[in-house]
Amino acid sequence: MIEQIFISKLMQFLEEDYYPEDLTSRIVEGYKIRSYVRSKDEGILAGNKFIIPFLNYLGFHVKSSMVDGVEVKKGDNLLVFEGDADKSLSVERLVLNLLGKLSGIATATYTMVKLAREVNPTVRIAGTRKTTPGLRVFEKYAIEVGGGDPHRFNLSDAVLIKDNHLAIIGNIEKAVKMARQIASFTKKIEIEVSSYEDAIKAYRAGVDAILLDNMSVNEIEEVVSELKGKVILEASGRITPENVKSYAKTGVDIISSGYITHSSRSLDFSMDVEVTSPQ
Repeated sequence: MIEQIFISKLMQFLEEDYYPEDLTSRIVEGYKIRSYVRSKDEGILAGNKFIIPFLNYLGFHVKSSMVDGVEVKKGDNLLVFEGDADKSLSVERLVLNLLGKLSGIATATYTMVKLAREVNPTVRIAGTRKTTPGLRVFEKYAIEVGGGDPHRFNLSDAVLIKDNHLAIIGNIEKAVKMARQIASFTKKIEIEVSSYEDAIKAYRAGVDAILLDNMSVNEIEEVVSELKGKVILEASGRITPENVKSYAKTGVDIISSGYITHSSRSLDFSMDVEVTSPQ
């Protein structure tokens, strides 16, 4: 069932590129080819989990493939598949786009996790909802492949009271009380704060987690010294590979970063072909 959902989404992506036809590839109709998806880059592979069943669904024969989560280097064959030439060339761009993008996210996540855990072995690097519309399920998966935590998948996963909620409600205590009234006991309640004082208020109001948003390292250290071990502490706001170590050193439990989905670089992959059966 889950696999069918992913295939359905990929079919929509293919339709965007293919409908009503791949005009150019009509010139190679009748040929059979072998396609080699190769890396021209280095990083962590992500996306074959979706691409392989999709290719099988379309009638291609996958000869070999690398497993998501492995480190790839230049020249590696990530995926080899056989089929009709016209159909193979029609899916080329979708395959390369998705694998490149997801592998870029996995690589950025892996890098952030590695850097952060050099100074804080238990910290988690988490994603955010700053994902590409239509691609969230894939991008959250790539975060996990890179060793990160997907965080909330959507707005129903947990309560996260943000600044605009507080601007409407008026104060932290009232907002948390109202959240307790509407949320199931199975849902965690987190609140976003931007000062030490509000972090203390949030803790006293009984939240499960506190999001320290756009606070300086020194400000976060002050909160951690007071609340470490009493409540889940999450740091967020403009955190990148360049400064993640500084935030990890504070001792927070979670570091969430939109960078890994909205600013990570897609890995450079290409597809080469050879004819296995001429017209």
